[in-house]
Amino acid sequence: MARSQTEDADNSNPSWFTPKRLLVMFCLINMLNYVDRGVIASNGVNGSLGTCTETGVCTAGTGIQGDFNLNYFQDGILSSAFMVGLLVASPIFASFAKSYNPFRLIGVGLSVWTFATAGCGASFDFWSISIFRMLVGVGEASFISLAAPFIDDNAPVAQKTAWLSVFYMCIPTGIALGYVYGGVVGGNFNWRYAFFGEAILMLPFAVLGFVMKPLQLKGFAFAEQKKASTSVEIIGSEIEGTEVADIEVASSERGYLDGDELDRCTSKKSSLSKGSLEILNQLSKFWKDIKVLLFDKVYLTNVLGYIAYNFVIGAYSYWGPKAGYEIYHMSNADLLFGGVTIVCGIFGTLAGGYILDYIGSTISNAFKLLSGATFLGAIFCFSAFCSKNLYGFIFLFSIGELLVFATQGPVNYVCLHSVKPSMRPLSMAMSTVSIHIFGDVPSSPLVGIVQVSIAISMASFYSLFMPS
Repeated sequence: MARSQTEDADNSNPSWFTPKRLLVMFCLINMLNYVDRGVIASNGVNGSLGTCTETGVCTAGTGIQGDFNLNYFQDGILSSAFMVGLLVASPIFASFAKSYNPFRLIGVGLSVWTFATAGCGASFDFWSISIFRMLVGVGEASFISLAAPFIDDNAPVAQKTAWLSVFYMCIPTGIALGYVYGGVVGGNFNWRYAFFGEAILMLPFAVLGFVMKPLQLKGFAFAEQKKASTSVEIIGSEIEGTEVADIEVASSERGYLDGDELDRCTSKKSSLSKGSLEILNQLSKFWKDIKVLLFDKVYLTNVLGYIAYNFVIGAYSYWGPKAGYEIYHMSNADLLFGGVTIVCGIFGTLAGGYILDYIGSTISNAFKLLSGATFLGAIFCFSAFCSKNLYGFIFLFSIGELLVFATQGPVNYVCLHSVKPSMRPLSMAMSTVSIHIFGDVPSSPLVGIVQVSIAISMASFYSLFMPS
């Protein structure tokens, strides 16, 4: 008994890990994930198509687009292909966390990510790199579902939201570094080396996921997993026993068991394998957990607000620089918007977490901070685009972005603490899936459709009431 307790203590508190080391490691992994997002969009890696002048002088294409001769539609697919793997695999990894050690699942995901990024560097056409980009999303899925619960478990009680904010602060930082890294490597060497470099940097973390003593998440005790495994075997035995009993009843009425029934009886016992029963059990538990999340009013309200937030951010990130160019005639709109977003993203995200910890990390306080920050942020951002002065725009827009990014820590705090501990990986996974499917992914094209409709309506108006 004493030995068992000692082993449990060793497993739950590995000697190498301290909470701060765990946070640093997860921040580096998160940053590498988003460095990859910046790399695939950077001019040095993404490149451009070859061009020819009217005089017949041709310039060779550069980067992925030039090497594979991609049109703009295909090039756009590459930037979002990872989303397919991410959206499909996130709920799967979250569900597996109830049966397998979550820390080991992160190791599996990071191994897939390492293989996929190396595959991107070795790809030979559009389809091969698209498949590897999808696998990058699969590898990232385990990490985004499970990292936040680990951080929440290991953070000091008075600094939980601050630690989450530090973790999510790596998102804008990683994307910015990705632009620079991709531009330098792609511009001076070859775009393929940028992906190989990512794989090399991630490899040690993937290995650590397997060789270090695994951490345990709250609500995922080994005893519970063993109990669940035993229940699967019991259910399987009951199903097999029921079907076999039906055959035996039929045979007893005749007084004998014929050859066919004997074969059927034997095959029934072997057909329901443990693997198939485990799959059925996982699907059943997954569906029950999804229903719990759908009927959780606090969680649902939080995710719906997060979807609206990402819808706006997605539209802004694509159309904002274009609007800046059209309204203020900025020659460096990309640089200005990118710089403001990075600085405000870092400081705003950190500030939101520290403020919530200061006033008290509760769901009620989190919602107060979320509603106040988003309301004021929307006012400042809207006022910025109404300003006719460029410097006034920069000032108002910077304040608006600081307020908007301050929601990152609190919104994820609510996702983690509005559900029971064993539901946290799934709550994070479904939140991520929802904000992308209904938020930033459709927002840019929908805003484009609205712009086209407005342009057509204005043209019709002028043609009818203001003919030339």
